[in-house]
Amino acid sequence: MQYPILTDEHIDEVLPMNKAIERIEQAFIEHANGALVSPPRFTVPVENGSLVFTAGGARGNGQAIGFRVYETFPKTTSKHTQLVAAFDSEKGEFLGLAIGYRLGIIRTSAIGGVALKYLSKSSSRIIGIIGSGTHARAQLEAASTIRDLRLAKVFSPTKSNRDVFAEEMSTKLDLNVESVDSSEAAVVDSDIIICSTRSKTPVFDADLLSPGMHVTTMAQNLESSNEVEIKVAEKSHIIASDSLAQIDKYGEYTSPYFLANTEHRNRMVQLSDIATGTTPGRESDDVITLFCSVGLAGTEVLLANLAFRASNLTE
Repeated sequence: MQYPILTDEHIDEVLPMNKAIERIEQAFIEHANGALVSPPRFTVPVENGSLVFTAGGARGNGQAIGFRVYETFPKTTSKHTQLVAAFDSEKGEFLGLAIGYRLGIIRTSAIGGVALKYLSKSSSRIIGIIGSGTHARAQLEAASTIRDLRLAKVFSPTKSNRDVFAEEMSTKLDLNVESVDSSEAAVVDSDIIICSTRSKTPVFDADLLSPGMHVTTMAQNLESSNEVEIKVAEKSHIIASDSLAQIDKYGEYTSPYFLANTEHRNRMVQLSDIATGTTPGRESDDVITLFCSVGLAGTEVLLANLAFRASNLTE
């Protein structure tokens, strides 16, 4: 028997960013209403790396449950390939596989897009990006889908990388994207700051933040190994995450999340509760907001299901 298999090429053809953001926003609403099962991830370590599993899905007709697994071997020559397996939520029928890395990139950026919808100012026009990798590119695409941006500023330590980023994304998004020579230049005068790095130390000075800014941090952000200062949380009126359960689980297999043992953990709220109005989101253009992206399990399965249906591979 042959089963549907989606590659990265398929994903890019059938899963545009706007549709991914729409589905992920609905997933947050399902999460708040108890219709999305989203337990914390678990890790299978070996000497040279590990496999990380996430599982979950939505209940109901036409929905999917399943799992994702990806490797964290530092010496891998691949782009950290992921495998997503999806099953029908009601009948248990196997729907297919998505293999590659694009689904994970799109899923993470779509989560970031939903966060911007509820936490950034609707009048946001300038975005600063710290980091110039694949995730940074996708986050900018998601941001440009949510907000009517007129300028993006990108900084990363290697000038050639940020220059290529600026050239590629200017063309792709028909947006003025500038390569800047410091993180300060990326932050100052921006409405939105996206941090997408592997840095183990803060990548910008929290004192550069001004009223109305929104910050998204995407790094693993462990105690004593975090890309944003705790002072960013101190300055933030709202601190949201896609999965508080995941944040509380960090210490069981690595070390605690950088805000876990601070007063700010008690202030953190679920993005899903903001999406449903249970918890207030941004209520003023003068406050600073912070989104801590750690990954809401099950969302990659929902996007795989959406892609299967768009490809007619489940029929």
